[in-house]
Amino acid sequence: MESFSLILAIVVVTALAFDFTNGFHDTANAMATTISTGAMKPKVAVAMSAVLNLVGAFLSVEVANTISKGLVDEAGIRPEVIFAALVGAILWNLLTWLVGLPSSSSHALMGGLIGATIASAGVGAVHGDVLVTKVLIPAIAAPLVAGIAAMIATRLTYSLGSKADSQASKKGYRAGQIASAGLVSLAHGTNDAQKTMGVITLALVAGGAVAPDSDPPMWVILSAGLAIALGTYLGGWRIIRTMGKGLTDLQPQQGFAAQTSAATVILASSHLGFSLSTTHSVSGSVMGAGLGRKGGVVRWSTATRMFVAWGLTLPAAALVGALAEYVTGFGSWGTAVVAVFLIASSAAIWKLSRREVVDHTNVNDTEDTVEAEPAGVVTTAIAAVTPPPTGGTASEEPVPAFPAQATAERTPTTTTTL
Repeated sequence: MESFSLILAIVVVTALAFDFTNGFHDTANAMATTISTGAMKPKVAVAMSAVLNLVGAFLSVEVANTISKGLVDEAGIRPEVIFAALVGAILWNLLTWLVGLPSSSSHALMGGLIGATIASAGVGAVHGDVLVTKVLIPAIAAPLVAGIAAMIATRLTYSLGSKADSQASKKGYRAGQIASAGLVSLAHGTNDAQKTMGVITLALVAGGAVAPDSDPPMWVILSAGLAIALGTYLGGWRIIRTMGKGLTDLQPQQGFAAQTSAATVILASSHLGFSLSTTHSVSGSVMGAGLGRKGGVVRWSTATRMFVAWGLTLPAAALVGALAEYVTGFGSWGTAVVAVFLIASSAAIWKLSRREVVDHTNVNDTEDTVEAEPAGVVTTAIAAVTPPPTGGTASEEPVPAFPAQATAERTPTTTTTL
């Protein structure tokens, strides 16, 4: 086994802690729609997702290599830089989890790594071409592609099943949702678990424990897979509630279309080595599925808050990572100060979360979580150009003449911040 220094051991433990937060932060990506439509019971859903995340971690190392070999210059990185980067990523994950916003764990990690690297070795140590082509462009393209695909798929499912028996159709789509949710979980393991593998490998290279340009050792792959699986099993119930009920109300047909579209985009990006945000892909597909059903309404107030979080993720994590790197530069006592700050901040966030507990018993409760709002310009425009259903539409709910008004009537008006 590789020879370890104390700081290298601290970095590996912190990386696995980030992987754990990544797991419960991103459980919603795979299971929110399945849980919200009742296709699976919450605890069963997260257990299945955890197992498939672990399996997915062993399927590829392309994304791990993008992190460890492509994004930053290995020669200018010290283990303390990796530690500082992880501090920024973990704190952003915990803060967005506290408020129930599905932000990108991937971009938090990238931001922390970029900020800490710049603070340590300068802007030149960041490979801008890799950042643009494999991080920023996919960040914009993925939710758009997944959203458009999900919207088209939703319309096709309703069109093809327009004359089918309502109950039989919903039962079939619920089965399809389970299969597609499993595919998303597998895809999540192939993409997000690898990011931690890449960070640990980068730290091992920086600490002289493995040779430059090495692939992740097997123990790194296994430990990263187990950490993300454990986090997934615990379930990020706050974000599951937002993704499953806060963005739109999904029928089984829409859930199946959303998950299938997202899984396709994520698996394709993993094959190409793109460090894609699975959160962006799934969120885009959920909104696309919401717009694809006639009369469907996307809650743009929730979506707007989510978009703001997306935009802040990279710079916020980069700032914290840079500050943490500055403090670790004072030596061992600086690293100890950063470690204590991370532990204390994490404990404080957890304590705040206990004021209003969200778990598997109330994740689908919407009485106090969804704010009524009008359909908005985009939803109204989509509905206006959607052709009326043909024949019997047993698989689709009747649509009132004023869908925005009807949504407001059946959606409670009390709002509680998660």
